[in-house]
Amino acid sequence: MSRAAKQGGYTLIEVIVAFAVLALALTLLLGTLTGASRQVRRAADAGRAALHAQSLLDQTGVGESLQAGHTQGDFENGRYDWTMDVAPYADPSQPAGAAAPVELAAPQLLQVTLSVRWGDAPDQRLQLRSLRLVIPGMTSSPP
Repeated sequence: MSRAAKQGGYTLIEVIVAFAVLALALTLLLGTLTGASRQVRRAADAGRAALHAQSLLDQTGVGESLQAGHTQGDFENGRYDWTMDVAPYADPSQPAGAAAPVELAAPQLLQVTLSVRWGDAPDQRLQLRSLRLVIPGMTSSPP
């Protein structure tokens, strides 16, 4: 046998195929890591939005009388925008158009709807609803 036939080794085609498989595997791995880091960032943003929303809801109606209306603002220099709507609560068990008698000094139930948005995607939004009991003529004040 000749000396060239006895030598073992890889051909150029085998080396090129091995590099192509390696490049494909690394591309898939990096794509997965990028997607995972994006999901972690979205979760962190949603968590911060929830903390801001809870803090704002906790302060609503404290120190001043809660009034029906619309307010808006932002957190973290405009990174999170919020809007709050306060309206009298409409009981869904009551027939549509049926108005319950209203006493002027009776406590009133208000529905507070808070919406917090961040980023450009439509799914980057958090909406919370809460009910508050308001007694006319009384201002709640912190202890």
